[in-house]
Amino acid sequence: MPPDLAAAVTVIRPGRSLHVSPRELWDSRELLFFLVWRDAKVRYKQTVLGALWSVLQPLMTMAVFAVFFGRLARVPSDGQPYPLFAFTALVPWTYFATALSAGAQSLVGSQQLISKVYFPRLIIPLASVATPIIDFAIAGGLLALMLLWYGVTPSAGFLLVPAFALLAVATALAATLWFSALNVEYRDVRYVLPFAVQFWMFATPVAYPASLVPEVWRPLYGLNPMATIVEGFRWGLLGTPCPGSMAAVSIVMVAVALIGGIAYFRRMEGTFADVI
Repeated sequence: MPPDLAAAVTVIRPGRSLHVSPRELWDSRELLFFLVWRDAKVRYKQTVLGALWSVLQPLMTMAVFAVFFGRLARVPSDGQPYPLFAFTALVPWTYFATALSAGAQSLVGSQQLISKVYFPRLIIPLASVATPIIDFAIAGGLLALMLLWYGVTPSAGFLLVPAFALLAVATALAATLWFSALNVEYRDVRYVLPFAVQFWMFATPVAYPASLVPEVWRPLYGLNPMATIVEGFRWGLLGTPCPGSMAAVSIVMVAVALIGGIAYFRRMEGTFADVI
């Protein structure tokens, strides 16, 4: 082969490392933005209410909780109006549930793209986790209006609410990496996931306060990161008890789950195009 021709040849080999290349992801940022834009556009296409669906689900759930848990069961709400207490928790929870449900199916739903074009496969679950952030922001705006309506002034912990929101995104990404990769190999995941999300919601203090859990068990409760996130939102916005004893456990849990999820995703990545 002539030297000038050999210099022009690029050899592509499969990666063997389990770590993620930030540069490779950065080079694919336009694809990430396109996938987020596509999913956001398709999400409410040809719907009458459009983006209002992003707040209708948590509002309806809040109404059901307010009737059955707040009025009939008399579940305590840490001294706050129960509708506001429930909706503050439903904002981060709805984001997490939406991101996980969409993300778990993201690889299977992108079969044509994965089997024909090379790009970092991590872009697909990243896009699935990023798209519901738009709904998250819209629901957050409605939550701000509810705070004004009830005359509740956020405490100084309000400054840490973005940190809890970031933890929610990290939790959704960690769970999505595991479930999306498993769903390629085991299609049972799509049947198991709705039950898992439903169970996860009731294991999270969405309809009830974490104060019902004995203090000695609170750190163990932090193994569920969404419990810390929900209580963190309430603490920052409503002034309820701080989830301090749970937060450290949840941060470690999310870090371990995220690192493990990336490693497992990278290990299975080479088989996606063949198995999917």
